[in-house]
Amino acid sequence: MSQSQSGDHYAAMQAGFHWLVPRHFNIALACSARWAALPGAAERVAVIEHRVGGKPATYSYAQLQAQANRLSNALTRLGVRTGDRVAIVMPQRFETAVAYMAVLQMGAIAMPLSQLFGPEALEYRLQNAAATVAICDEGALDNLLAARDTCLALQTVIGLGAGAERADHEWHALLAKSRDRFAAADTLADDAAVLIYTSGTTGPPKGALIPQRVLIGNLPGFVCSQNWFGFDPTAPERASRAVFWSPADWAWTGGLMDALLPTLYFGRPIVAHNRRFDPLEAFEILSRHRVTHAFLFPTALKAMMKAVPHPRPRHALHLQGLMSAGEAAGDAVFAYCRKELGVVVNEMFGQTEVNYIVGNCAMNDHRLPGVGWPARAGSMGRGYPGHLIALIDDRGEEVPVGEPGEVAIRRTDIHGHHDPIFFLGYWNNEAATRAKFTGDWWRTGDLAVRDAEGYLWYQGRADDVFKAAGYRIGPGEIENCLVKHPAVLNCAVVPKPDAARGALVKAYVVLSPDFVAARAMQAGAEGHFESTLIVTLQEHVKGKLAPYEYPKEIEFIEQLPMTTSGKVQRRVLRLQEEERARAAGVL
Repeated sequence: MSQSQSGDHYAAMQAGFHWLVPRHFNIALACSARWAALPGAAERVAVIEHRVGGKPATYSYAQLQAQANRLSNALTRLGVRTGDRVAIVMPQRFETAVAYMAVLQMGAIAMPLSQLFGPEALEYRLQNAAATVAICDEGALDNLLAARDTCLALQTVIGLGAGAERADHEWHALLAKSRDRFAAADTLADDAAVLIYTSGTTGPPKGALIPQRVLIGNLPGFVCSQNWFGFDPTAPERASRAVFWSPADWAWTGGLMDALLPTLYFGRPIVAHNRRFDPLEAFEILSRHRVTHAFLFPTALKAMMKAVPHPRPRHALHLQGLMSAGEAAGDAVFAYCRKELGVVVNEMFGQTEVNYIVGNCAMNDHRLPGVGWPARAGSMGRGYPGHLIALIDDRGEEVPVGEPGEVAIRRTDIHGHHDPIFFLGYWNNEAATRAKFTGDWWRTGDLAVRDAEGYLWYQGRADDVFKAAGYRIGPGEIENCLVKHPAVLNCAVVPKPDAARGALVKAYVVLSPDFVAARAMQAGAEGHFESTLIVTLQEHVKGKLAPYEYPKEIEFIEQLPMTTSGKVQRRVLRLQEEERARAAGVL
């Protein structure tokens, strides 16, 4: 059976794809100004702000562009020029989208910063980037002002919401003095647009300088993973009815480049929710706003799966496309999404520096001919059209099928054309940029195995994989097995130093709410409850994986250390184990 007959159109899609990157390109013009210039812009919804227990606030593309123009004029008066860095320390809300559009259309550089950052984290990034202006709301104002004294380049703070009078300028007053017309900069596709800091999974954060063209590089992966985002290639005149939502923070690559910007690029509404993720509230958002497409990271999907095992009797779901990234979702989550959410989850892999490069493309709408390839549970997928992906060894040579190698992407596609997905380099760190390349290959630092059909299977960060008693251990498979047990909400597997075997497999486990409640009821016998559960979980893994893979030690914790982008920081736990081993004289 041919690939086409089997519903696998990967080879044809990759061979037939060609990049169309104009010499001049500006993200804000593509995402806002062009829609605002069309008839009906005042009715075309751009942002839907979800309000818990209240009526949502909706904002049109006409409002988005008018407010962006006002802010661009205000920033110009404040001295912001092409190439200046403007920090945006804002959550999911309409004004955040306005800030991005305003900064980008000026040719300045938007610098997303998470509201979760404390003063030291803000200070490091603001100083490193020499940001001249910072825009924030009440959620970050205290920490930003605490960090300001040592940030000599930071001239202006613009505040929004409660306490904004402590900033140099209050948002609404500043914009009220500005015109709603602005002549956008004529930027080149290669001009810098965003300075976004890596999540710090493997070391100190580095500023990745992203050009305007990167949005174009993201689009093939976005439409492939999002079931063509509501567009019908057989009837292109038919407007998409897509509504997008993701809890991913718009201050990190997944929220900005995989949710906010591509949704606006296609002129559709995105739901903004300015609260901590809650699995029950997630179902309310999906149902209430008739969300058709979503990006939900595995941690969120696991929490939803545990909180509401059978959602459709309680919630009207309209999902057509679902992408997941950040960690391997695993087959338990895959099965839940297909059976209970009514959609195949397309796992995706990317990085801040080279985003949306690998993934799946299961088409939940079977009316789309010649499109897509099957998603395989637990697989990262294949290189998206336009991206040439290989697994390489330390010498830069491609490894054989079935052997682990480092995921790498070539500067040029299969036709020899430059891939627009590449960042410009690390901010003021050319040595670090060069160190990530072997010839024309960008090395991601992530390990995977390729099967005979070209699907990649994630093995973990290069420094997450370890040896225990001579066996090579990848944490992902063990974590995926553990989370299938009803007691486990989330988990992380790391090596524990051991004098005899080099390392033992150790699992840190966050209990599901039901088991937290059950443990609390065991007054005076919590230790027995935990020791019994440890044996149960060990036997659970032994029955499904190789004998050497089961965790010899399990520690229960309330929450795992996470990056602001939702990734488990195994490095933190690994260093903790090493410190404990040194204190015990093992190291």
